[in-house]
Amino acid sequence: MPTMTTAERQAFLAEPHVGVIAVERPDRAPLAVPIWYGYEPGGEVLLWTETDTVKHDLLKAAGRFALTAQVEQAPYKYATAEGPITAIEPITADQATAIAVRYLGEEEGLAFAAQNVTPRSILIRMRPQKWLSTDYSKE
Repeated sequence: MPTMTTAERQAFLAEPHVGVIAVERPDRAPLAVPIWYGYEPGGEVLLWTETDTVKHDLLKAAGRFALTAQVEQAPYKYATAEGPITAIEPITADQATAIAVRYLGEEEGLAFAAQNVTPRSILIRMRPQKWLSTDYSKE
C-alpha cells in the first residue's frame, strides 16, 4: 500500500477533515465518534468537548486515543494518529474559536464558539506517537 511520508501525513491531518476518534471501553467495542479537531504539523491533536460525558469519561480513563481523518472519494487517503493524552484542561475562547473557524469559516466559527463555549467545555490534548496512513493517489 502507498503510505504517506511524515510530512505528508502531518500536512494531511492539518487539513480540516471531520475526524473520528476511537477510545477503548470496558466490556464493549471501542467508542468511535466523529469530531472536529485542531492540529498543526508537529504539534498535538486538540479536541473540544464537554466534561462529564461518555466521551470525556472514557478518554480520561484510557489516557489515550486514536484519531482518523480521511478523504471519502477516489483517490482515497487516510491518516490515523494515536498517542497519549497530555492534558485535559478548560478550553479558552481563542482555542474554541480556532477549532470552530477551521470548520465553519470566520463569521460562522466566531458565532459558533461564542454560543457553545460553556463552563463544562474542555480541551483534550494528544501527542501523536504512532501513525498509519495510505494515499492511493501515489499508485
